[in-house]
Amino acid sequence: MPHNRVSVRSAGSIGAVSGAQALGCVRWRAEGAATCERTAPAETPVAITYDASTYAVMMATPLDLEDFAIGFSLTEGVIDSWIEAGEVEVVASELGFEARMWLKPARRSRLATRRRQMAGPTGCGLCGIDSLAEAVRTPPVVGGDLTLTPQDLLAAMAAMSGAQALNRETHGVHAAAFWRKADGLIAIREDVGRHNALDKLAGALARGGEAGSTGAILLTSRVSVEMVQKAAVIGAPILVAVSAPTALAVRTAQAAGLTLCAVARADGFEVFTHPERLGL
Repeated sequence: MPHNRVSVRSAGSIGAVSGAQALGCVRWRAEGAATCERTAPAETPVAITYDASTYAVMMATPLDLEDFAIGFSLTEGVIDSWIEAGEVEVVASELGFEARMWLKPARRSRLATRRRQMAGPTGCGLCGIDSLAEAVRTPPVVGGDLTLTPQDLLAAMAAMSGAQALNRETHGVHAAAFWRKADGLIAIREDVGRHNALDKLAGALARGGEAGSTGAILLTSRVSVEMVQKAAVIGAPILVAVSAPTALAVRTAQAAGLTLCAVARADGFEVFTHPERLGL
């Protein structure tokens, strides 16, 4: 599959790009206090720009930013295929990063319907949306004939847990992963924001030519409606999360034909919609 050109350049000295930073602290325990060091996840402003115009500013972990830009564009409905984004350029400066894209002419008109001119806090999924209809937009209906067993889901979640390298180091980031029964864990992306992690995963799958309909999306976070909307755009028929869903997320998953599993633990999980894909 052909890849767009992705370039990274710096507009200032910001040091080596890293997903984590060592910080000094004082640790208190019952026996007393002592100086220590903790590794914290990096968090920096990332501007998504189209045709030299800023569309969104999100606080994110500065890793896999090309995946973030493509995935965000896909799950927000700005583009239908990552090829439509044209060239992707990640520019670093003293203030943060810009992920710059130049859209194909046919896609430029979509920006008028989803304007985001506000800075979003970490993991913000709806910052800057200027209409109620946009906030609760109906996602596409997922298809495919994927079926898994409960044991498959337990194995998938166990695989994701062992693959969260940045979280092992910092204990402070979310992960989104894609798992396929025949191949195991296909991709995993981490970020301080749960929406960002899922957008990065969407970009990685799109750029790698992986069909979302062939596997399950795994999340370390709770399931809000935006996470269901993004999973449906990716095309995954099964979504599994470690925390509980919101009521609107469940209604949206039901309408999208998506199997929503949550409260996933080592000994089981709860299924809220379309349990038939798990033989339940």
